Amino acid sequence: MNPTLMAMVAAALGFVSVAGFGFALVAGADNQKLAQRAKLLAKENRDAERARARAGGQDASGRRKAMLQTLKDADRKQRKATLSLGAKMQQAGISAAPRAFWIVTVVVGVVVAFAAMVLKAPPLIAIGLGFGAGLGLPRWVLNFLGKRRLKKFTEEFPNAIDVIVRGVKSGLPVHDCLKMISRESPAPLGPEFLRLVENVGMGMTLEQALEKSYERMPTSELRFFTIVLAIQQKAGGNLAEALGNLSNVLRSRKMMREKVKALSSEATASAMIIAALPPGVMILITVMTPSYMKVMFEDPRGNMMLAGGAIWMCIGGFVMRRMINFKM
Repeated sequence: MNPTLMAMVAAALGFVSVAGFGFALVAGADNQKLAQRAKLLAKENRDAERARARAGGQDASGRRKAMLQTLKDADRKQRKATLSLGAKMQQAGISAAPRAFWIVTVVVGVVVAFAAMVLKAPPLIAIGLGFGAGLGLPRWVLNFLGKRRLKKFTEEFPNAIDVIVRGVKSGLPVHDCLKMISRESPAPLGPEFLRLVENVGMGMTLEQALEKSYERMPTSELRFFTIVLAIQQKAGGNLAEALGNLSNVLRSRKMMREKVKALSSEATASAMIIAALPPGVMILITVMTPSYMKVMFEDPRGNMMLAGGAIWMCIGGFVMRRMINFKM
C-alpha cells in the first residue's frame, strides 16, 4: 500500500476516534449539569424548609418535609428514567434493546482497532483508537438522533396545542382532540400522541399517560402541557384559554431560541474552524510531504506527541462546547 495513503487513512481514523471520545465526554456533561441543578434545588428546599420550620409548628414542618421528600424522590426517579440508555434509545426512535447498543459499541471498537493494526499502527495506539471510537461514536450517533427527534417534536408541538384549543372551543372532548393529533400530525408527534391515546384507552389516567410520554420525549414543552392539564382537572377553569396562552408561550420560547442561535452563530463557527484546523493541517502536510509526517507515526516520541495533541484537542473542544452551549 502507498505510504502516503496509509498515513492519510491512519490520520482519519485518529481524528474519528478522538472526535468520538470528545463527544462521549460532552454527552456526560449534560448529566453532570442536571446533577448540579438537582443539588442546588435540594439545597434551596432545605433552606426554605428550615425557615418555615422556625416560623411554623413542628406538625406542619413534618408534613412539608414529607412532601418535599416525596417530590425529590419523584424527581430522582423521573430523571433516572429519562437519562438511562433505554430511555435515550426510545428518544432516538430506536426500538431495539440496550444490549444491541453495547454490541454495536464493541463491534465499532474492534473494527477501528483492527483497521489501525492493518495500517501498522503500534498496538497501544490501535487499542486507544478502538476504545475511543467504540466509546464515543455510537453515543454520538444516539445523541444526534435523539436531539433531532426532540427538535422535530418541539417544533410541531405548538400546532398540536392549537388543534386542542380549536377542538375544545368547538365542543370536542380532549381525548378526541388527542386522537385527531395522532392521525394528522407528522412523526414523531403523531406516533407519540398515538401511544398517549392507546395508554389512556388501556386504563391509564391522562396524567399518567403524559408522564410515560415525558420519559420518551423529555421536553419542557411537554412538561408544561402536563402541568396545565393537571391543574385544569383538579381546579377547573377555561382549558381553551389556558392552552392558548401556553401555545403563545411556547412560540415565544422558540423565537428566543432562534435569536440566541443567531447571536451565537459566529462563536459556533469559530469553534468549529479552530477544532478542525489541526487535523486538516496534518492531513495536508501528509499529502504534500509524506516524509515530514512519517516520523510522527513511526517514532515513539512522535506517537507521544500525537497522543498529547489529541488529549489537548479533546479538552479544548469540551471547553468551547461549554462556552457556546446555551440551554433554555
